[in-house]
Amino acid sequence: MSTTDQRWFHRRGALAHDGWESVVDERTPDWEHTGIRVAEIGPGTTVELSDTGIERIVVPLSGSFDIVHTADGITTTTHLAGRASVFDGPTDVLYLSADSTAHLTGEGRVAVATSPTTVVKPSRRIPAAETPIELRGAGASSRQVHNFGTPLALDAARLIVCEVITPAENWSSYPPHKHDEHVPGRESRLEEIYYFEAAPVAGSVAGSDAGGDAAFGMFSTYSSPAGEIDINAMVRSGDIALVPYGYHGPAVAAPGYDLYYLNVMAGPDPEREWLISDDPAHAWVRDTWKGQQIDSRLPFGNETEGQQ
Repeated sequence: MSTTDQRWFHRRGALAHDGWESVVDERTPDWEHTGIRVAEIGPGTTVELSDTGIERIVVPLSGSFDIVHTADGITTTTHLAGRASVFDGPTDVLYLSADSTAHLTGEGRVAVATSPTTVVKPSRRIPAAETPIELRGAGASSRQVHNFGTPLALDAARLIVCEVITPAENWSSYPPHKHDEHVPGRESRLEEIYYFEAAPVAGSVAGSDAGGDAAFGMFSTYSSPAGEIDINAMVRSGDIALVPYGYHGPAVAAPGYDLYYLNVMAGPDPEREWLISDDPAHAWVRDTWKGQQIDSRLPFGNETEGQQ
């Protein structure tokens, strides 16, 4: 694995800190605008979110959670009903304002997307039923996107957050694209975090050695004029890729295994928007989707309200 890979790609647990399985924040070298924390929470366990000046989105990956959060001297308890796994449709999420502190209890696995900011937007629970579901692409490039933290769905200061489910054998984050230049109306500068999970397809006859630890997909990045980066990795549950610049994609679900990733984005531009530029060598692929149907395996889960 190259030096660049070691800098921007991290296996599950490699970023463990202070009781969290993985932490990306301002202590991460050459990282500034985004963060993520991932934890497995059991009975009697509490995790703290004690710093202010950080906006957050709490995303249950599996299980349900209660968040006690305080801002402006007012304490509120919010319940997130959660889900069995990331492949069971959308979940309730909670956006926490930058002046909030909180602690979480419950049972399961949780991710907290973060971005430092001095701008205070109101905290808001987004129920699963209100999550906009987008079926993107077509054919073998079909994927499902939960847009709970995108600009049209959430009034946040900087964070842009969504999750993507790619059925086995499909490609997502494709064509390869970038967002590392400020070109008004065309491209925005955004750091991006990919947090991955993978699992055998529902109903598959997976052997005892083919559970979550063996399930995998593939993920790639490569350089742009903004900087050099090179990730070509087999990704498994809990792995994290950091994309400070460069073209990224595809993310490919291996045969027999569905692939999930949580995207966390934020950047220095004055506008909060997700504007991308495809790699010109591969942009033509979008035209091949015309006339193709969305993969019939989508959508995952039972919640289809808000489908776009």
